[in-house]
Amino acid sequence: QLQLVESGGGLAEAGGSLRLSCAASGRTVSRNNMAWFRAAPGKERELVAVIMWRDGREAYDDSVQGRFTISRDNAKNTLDLKMNNLKPEDTGVYYCAAQVMGLGHPRTKSTYDYWGQGTQVTVSS
Repeated sequence: QLQLVESGGGLAEAGGSLRLSCAASGRTVSRNNMAWFRAAPGKERELVAVIMWRDGREAYDDSVQGRFTISRDNAKNTLDLKMNNLKPEDTGVYYCAAQVMGLGHPRTKSTYDYWGQGTQVTVSS
């Protein structure tokens, strides 16, 4: 059974940086698309960034393009999200997700079938 555990959240000032990490255990995720989602206060969970297993291609939500970088280390079975130039609107709970059995577009939330418990990111203005 795959388990995902996020770490690295916390409080940052606007313009600052944070790095989130997701550790996968129970099986390798080297052949799975992986993604970060976030749920802003009072809003639904939305895609932040995704990285494909086949070619390492990355895709980002427009709101974080150029500021966030998703990366994976298949040897360590981990997924990271480097967040620079943080803005108050980046505040939310960030979730790591794996597309294991789900079929469909990797930008679609419903295709992800394993989720971490989430880590809180708060950006002050």
